[in-house]
Amino acid sequence: MRGALARVATAVTAMVALSFVVPLGLLTGQMAHDRALTSAERQAASLVPVLTVTDDPDQLAAAIGSIPAGAAGRLALHLPAGEAIGSPHAPPGELAEARRLSRTFTAEAPGGTVLLRPVLMDAERPAVIEVYVPEAELTQGVAKSWTILALVAMALVLVSVAMADRLAIRVVRAADRLAQAVTRVAGGDLSARISPDGPAELRGAGEAFNHMADRLARLLAAEREAGADLSHRLRTPLTALRVNLDGLAEHPGDPARLVQSQDALGRLEEAVDDIIAAARRPDRETAGCDAAAVVRERLEFWSALAEDQERPWNLTAPAGPVPVPVAAPELAAVIDALLGNVFRHTPHGAAFQVTLHRGGSSTGLLLGDAGPGIADPRAALRRGTSGAGSTGLGLDIARRLAESTGGSLRVGTSLLGGAQIEVWLRTAPRPAARRTVRRTARRARGKWRLRPR
Repeated sequence: MRGALARVATAVTAMVALSFVVPLGLLTGQMAHDRALTSAERQAASLVPVLTVTDDPDQLAAAIGSIPAGAAGRLALHLPAGEAIGSPHAPPGELAEARRLSRTFTAEAPGGTVLLRPVLMDAERPAVIEVYVPEAELTQGVAKSWTILALVAMALVLVSVAMADRLAIRVVRAADRLAQAVTRVAGGDLSARISPDGPAELRGAGEAFNHMADRLARLLAAEREAGADLSHRLRTPLTALRVNLDGLAEHPGDPARLVQSQDALGRLEEAVDDIIAAARRPDRETAGCDAAAVVRERLEFWSALAEDQERPWNLTAPAGPVPVPVAAPELAAVIDALLGNVFRHTPHGAAFQVTLHRGGSSTGLLLGDAGPGIADPRAALRRGTSGAGSTGLGLDIARRLAESTGGSLRVGTSLLGGAQIEVWLRTAPRPAARRTVRRTARRARGKWRLRPR
């Protein structure tokens, strides 16, 4: 790219330089030619007053010798009788033409140009003043001017090529860095970033690349988390199936256990189908649901397992619907994850209670148990961290669902003596602070007072 830019700069600058140098060189040659002829005409004019005073050949010869052109042997006077005084150079035919036309003009002569100026000395034939201008004088200084112009043009080309090369270095370096970063991302290195540099277009491309790489990394991380979350949903039906199979192994002939195991296997199949459908959806559902109905439906599922493990449980929920801005499958997955933690990390017979609280701007799902509790709540909220041998995803799933609505997740101690998990889902915007409300009211009153009547 540097070579291409240098060639382009050379071609463009050379064209521009030629468009100025050639006319200036031609103008310089024309000016030198005109300057030499003007000088010759001025010296011819200096002899005219002498012709009006005398026609004596000796005096005329002395006058011609006093003129620089005459002293240099380049001035001659052709008298009407045909006699020539000085150093003639003009062809005879041009002299006859000058006498016939009776006006000043130039003519070609060997080695240069002659200026012929007729002067009337009698009524019959005019005298002709001849000034010879050699070719060297006609082109005096032209070669030097052309040389200077050529050097200036060459300097302009070199400067433009140097500037184009410096610009090309910036462009090529910025483009190379961008290409290397793109190659690294294409090879799987999502940490590749660049510092935008170079022209504005390449800086914009670099910023767009960084934004694309950040978004790609976030999307990939979100897909991985979504895959782990969807897989985590299998733990609930697997837990129920394992408990029923354990009971069936203890009582092989119990038809109720067999029916429960078949039901658990059917729910496992439904969960797998739901995971496949959720994985194929381009985006997660954003529609709301009735939290009370979802909580009751999931507790009905878990109640059979609680009865097998002789766990007392209690549900406190409003009688009417409790709308929340999350999809029913997402809320069901959170409830299953939290209840699964209770059954997995507390001993058989440990009680639990579920409370659904509907507030003015948020809805809380509170789940407490009578187990040993959580020793380090902060560590338990880190994704993939568990002190009891599980995946460590349950609380993170609940936390991310709460934060997606603007809510939060809290870990504390329940009234039963064990852990209490509080999932708060934001259902309305946060109310403005009292100071802000008062300030807004004062501004409104001020505008009302200033309003013209």
